[in-house]
This record gives sequence, C-alpha cells and structure tokens, in this order.
Amino acid sequence: MDLFEKLLADMGPLGRHGQRSEGYYMFPKLEGEIAPRMRFQGKEVLTWSLNNYLGLANHPEVRKADAEAAQEWGLAYPMGARMMSGNTKHHEELEEQLADFIKKEAVMLLNFGYQGVLSIIDAVVDRKDVIVYDAESHACILDGVRLHMGKRFVYKHNDMESLETQLNRATKLVNETGGGILVITEGVFGMSGNCGALKEIADLKKKYDFRLFVDDAHGFGTMGETGAGVGEMMGVQDEIDLYFSTFAKSMASIGAFVAGNKDIINFLRYNTRSQIFAKSLPMPLVIGAKKRLELLRTRPELKENLWKIVDALQGGLKERGFNIGTTQSPVTPVILKGGLPDATGLTHDMRENFKIFCSVVVYPVVPKDVIMLRIIPTAAHTLDDVEKTIAAFEAVKSKIDSGEYHQIKEFAEFNS
Repeated sequence: MDLFEKLLADMGPLGRHGQRSEGYYMFPKLEGEIAPRMRFQGKEVLTWSLNNYLGLANHPEVRKADAEAAQEWGLAYPMGARMMSGNTKHHEELEEQLADFIKKEAVMLLNFGYQGVLSIIDAVVDRKDVIVYDAESHACILDGVRLHMGKRFVYKHNDMESLETQLNRATKLVNETGGGILVITEGVFGMSGNCGALKEIADLKKKYDFRLFVDDAHGFGTMGETGAGVGEMMGVQDEIDLYFSTFAKSMASIGAFVAGNKDIINFLRYNTRSQIFAKSLPMPLVIGAKKRLELLRTRPELKENLWKIVDALQGGLKERGFNIGTTQSPVTPVILKGGLPDATGLTHDMRENFKIFCSVVVYPVVPKDVIMLRIIPTAAHTLDDVEKTIAAFEAVKSKIDSGEYHQIKEFAEFNS
C-alpha cells in the first residue's frame, strides 16, 4: 500500500470525526485578549482551558515589557544557536535568576518544553542505561523514552511497590551493562492534577542507585511556599537531579528550562541536540520571561488569588457530589460517565447555552465511557465565575444521566 493511502485509510480515533467536528469540538478558535472571558464563534464565553495560572498573560507590566523588548530587539535577535552566535547576557541572566529561585546550581534555557524533554532524555542516557518512568507521564516524556536505544521499564502511577519492582529489574540489568538508571516522573500530572510521589521516590535513593528527572511544568509557579514547585512543597528539591519546567504555564509565554548540578547542566549545553541545532530563544521572550519571573517572586498575591479560586472551585464541586479524582494542584478534572454522544452534547450545550468553554477529554486520552472536563482555574477568575460553572455542570450532568444527549441525532451520530 502507498504510505499516504495507509494513513488516510485510518485517521485515528479522533481524526475519524474531524470532518464533522473541526473548528468546534477540535481545533476551536478562542479570540480576544487572553482572559477568563473570550469570544468563541462570535459569542462571549467563560474560559477554563488556558494555562494562564497566575494571570500574567495580560498583566500590564508583562505586556509593557514584551512590547518594549520587541520594539528594541525585534524577533530575529539573536540569530543562530546559542553555541555559535545566539548567546547574550540576558539569556545568561535569566538562567541565573531561575537557578536562584528554584535553589539549583545552574539552569539551561530551552526553546520549547516538548522538544527540550525529548532532547534531554536523549543526551543523558545511552544504550547501556535504563529508564524507569511513571505510567501517566506526559507525551513528551513518552516520546523521549521511545527514542531511547536501551531498556525502559514503566511503573504503575505513583505506586512505590511497582517502582521498586522495576528498579530491581533495572539494577540487575545495569550491573551487567555498566550503565546507569534514570527515573522520570512529573511534579504535577497535567490530566489528573495529582502530584508525583517525589518524597517517596527520593527515599528510594537510599536503597537504589539512580538519578531523578522531574517534569514540573504545572508545579512551577503554583506549588510550594514560594512557587518553586512540588519539590519545594515536599521538601525534596535537593533530591531532584534534573528539574524541568516550561514557560507555557504559570509564566504564560514560550520557552522552558532545565536545572541541576552545574557540571551536568554544562554537559547538557554541549550535548542537547534540540538546542545545539536550533535558533536561540528570541530576545523579547527572554526579556519577557525575566519580567514574569520578577512578578512571580515579588507578588505572592498572584499565587494566593489562584488558590482562592482553586479552593472554591474544587470545594464546591466536591460538595455537590462531583468526582474530581485525586488532584492536589490547580488542575481540576471533573470525571463523568458517558460516551462520545454525551461528550459532544454537553460540549455544545455548555458553549451555546451556558456560555462556558472548557476542555472536554475523551478516549483515547481517558478510558472509553469516561468524559473528563479539565478545568484550569487562574488568578484572574472570580468566585462568581466558579458558582456559574458549577451550576452549569450540575445541569449537564443531569442531562447525561437521563440520556438526553443520545436522543439528539446530531450527537448520537458520533457513535457511528
């Protein structure tokens, strides 16, 4: 079969509905200023799907810093990869400021989080080494693991007995190959909202010889006393050998960083292919990140406002009998029973009749017959927003329970 014919013969579990759903259920367009209220298909909607945790996306000081940096430097500067011609004092200053904030010896900036994680994994391990990773790791971790030429073992999510089983297997193997072990987990898991068992994993270092890589994209800026992440919150920041986060969540921007021992970070500077062979992070993004970090450090009320909304939302949902899983973070999953007709029906109902826009997650991201409404509260939301949303959830849940969405042909057809 021709390669492209094979692809088009099976568009996948989501792509098969693309012709009917694109632009509304998939690839929707939110327009206007990034805020709790934006426009969707010409109507104002209350949005809960943006990772703008601290409300920095349109903070006036951030907008001013971004605009001034763009005017002064443009988007082209610096040209080239940092190793060759793309380094500046501002890149180095941002790295130093990030390292100081999260209490690590050194930081390396990354152009993008996804490619950064892939490339870090590729740089750190070779065919003699073994990766042991959490089963619910983000796709960027899974893709990085898939590129690994050596062995990899997966352990059940946050299950320390399972982790020990895999560490025993890995230890036997590296004793034969002469390699090492890299354990990978997340600070906050982006779908469930629960935290990685970092303290328990760190305790296992007393028994097993491994290095720990933590993706804390959702924890940086939102968790811990100062916002330095889940490692700070659990008192094990020093036990995290490689700490990663992106600027795409609490910093509301583009870019990422990895932190750790200065010698290892220096090794990564010379061996992380996605940075060696890619253009340096543009200056406006670097200057803007410095301003965002400054606000994160000096305006504790931003994180306090976020958690006021989080506590109200999660507390209100639980009081009304909703299942929000095991979240320990701002990420708020609302778990319902239902199929694809229910998911499409409630999505349409929420957006058209209740004027609420949130991410609706279905199979294959979650098991079949499960619908997850993934809510991302921010410091910019209000308590009125919370009450309006919970009331809407109660209404659509009632319709799912009664089978109302299955009776509407437009939604029932999604089962075909």
